[in-house]
Amino acid sequence: MGCEVPQFSAAMTSGAEFQLSAYLGKKVILYFYPKDNTPGCTTESIAFRDIHSQLLAKNAVIFGISRDSLRSHEGFKSKLELQFELISDPDETLCLMFNVMKMKNMYGKQVRGIERSTFIIDEAGKLVKEWRGVKVADHAQAVLDFVSSQT
Repeated sequence: MGCEVPQFSAAMTSGAEFQLSAYLGKKVILYFYPKDNTPGCTTESIAFRDIHSQLLAKNAVIFGISRDSLRSHEGFKSKLELQFELISDPDETLCLMFNVMKMKNMYGKQVRGIERSTFIIDEAGKLVKEWRGVKVADHAQAVLDFVSSQT
């Protein structure tokens, strides 16, 4: 915490390229989730969608990140009417940078996947808050509460 986040870029929806440096002066919220179109990820994304305008009012931008393809992300974004972009990380570059890849139990088998996690980077590019092993219920509100406390 408090350390500067290395500059990075990544492909995101709407044909755009995410560049962390483009958001200096804003709070950047990155939420990592396991997979498009699954129950928990859908619920989490809808919760962030529903507070999006409040985050913007607090000088904060939000991006969802998973290993799904841009095509999958475009469908997910459209279906849920998300007003923010989703970042595709198929080679796990960002997942490894933020250390969110974990061994998880799924139907009795060990699988490697994304541990639901959220990170807030401040206006100067420093990591100021992280949540790991996120439970979806009330998480978006906790993020909004934290961002609100920083203004």
